[in-house]
Amino acid sequence: MAKSLTVRKKKTVRAARRVNGFALMPTDSFWKAKHFVHYEIESKDWGDVVKNYIKTNYDKKIVANINRLPEWKTSNYSHWAATAVLLTKNPEIVPEDYRTGIVKWINSLNEEGAAVAKQEAEAAKTEKRTYTPTIQERIEEQTDAACEAIEEWLEGFVKDKTAFDPKGFDFTAHFDNMKVSQAHARKIAARYQSELEEARTIVSMPTPQSIAKIRDEREKDYALQIREGYKHLSKKDAQNYCTALETLVGACTLVVDASKAVRKPRTKKAPSKEKLIAKLKYKATDDRLQIASVNPLELLQSTEVWIYNTKTRKLGRYVAAEDCKVMTVKGNVLVGFDEVKSVQKTLRKPETQLKEFKSVGKVKLRTYMDTINTTDTKLNGRFNEDTVILRIN
Repeated sequence: MAKSLTVRKKKTVRAARRVNGFALMPTDSFWKAKHFVHYEIESKDWGDVVKNYIKTNYDKKIVANINRLPEWKTSNYSHWAATAVLLTKNPEIVPEDYRTGIVKWINSLNEEGAAVAKQEAEAAKTEKRTYTPTIQERIEEQTDAACEAIEEWLEGFVKDKTAFDPKGFDFTAHFDNMKVSQAHARKIAARYQSELEEARTIVSMPTPQSIAKIRDEREKDYALQIREGYKHLSKKDAQNYCTALETLVGACTLVVDASKAVRKPRTKKAPSKEKLIAKLKYKATDDRLQIASVNPLELLQSTEVWIYNTKTRKLGRYVAAEDCKVMTVKGNVLVGFDEVKSVQKTLRKPETQLKEFKSVGKVKLRTYMDTINTTDTKLNGRFNEDTVILRIN
């Protein structure tokens, strides 16, 4: 028997809305116009019509306030768009409640926009702060102030070379008065370093005879320029100015070195107990033997530690060394134990012997290893995934 074919219903495709159809909007009936705008015109065009109406009929302040609001505030109501158009083209057919309603609506938008404007103004006022210079800018400014008196002193060399005293400036008093720190001293020294190097070159200015012997052309040309540029200075005057600059840079170096001497060394923060044992490997529990590890934090500052290796069946006892007094953990290793007294022995019957071990008191525990009749071996301090920490004292 042939299968019956199911007749599918044809899907109704909704016609696309016409764009910017206010020119086609009926103007002889308010309700027809309102219906047309709602169903035949895109909502994004409602806002444009409303804004044009406000721009035409209200002052600039109201327009500016409403423009601060998001677009959906003016393009969310089709009836106000229809009302705005009809109030322009045919106001007689607009009902009274819509005439007064659009005015109230626009006033509410204006108040809302004014509140936004006020918030924006307050936010801008809060954000406007006076410029705060950085630490480096403050240091640079203070360095400039400290250099003023130094520059005035060095200017005395230009005015009267014979009366200039290369050691006549009290840098100690000046630096104390200006509160010059090592940061300021470094910057002051850097400012005069190139000038000092040039002064040293002038002091050791080559003679015409030695210049003639220079073979390198660039070196020879530089020597001739120095000779020509500073031929007006006597060797004594050049030496005085060089001494002044050396005294200045030396005083700055003294401030830097003194600050290093009194600087408090940075104290390293001690790591937490949890961090000290973070890499320690151990076995938390063993269900077969019904034993569990004690808190590994107790390994820090311990004097005696008992362990059991579930794989090798060895019971071990760590004893703190005399010089260390207590043991601690470094990575995955127990350190500070006595390598002679710290030994381990194999248990032949671990189930029975470990139960007995649990009930042993502190006094009998001192000689417990002697009761195990197996050969003892040395411990190396390393822990692993088979190590159960039985006791810590």
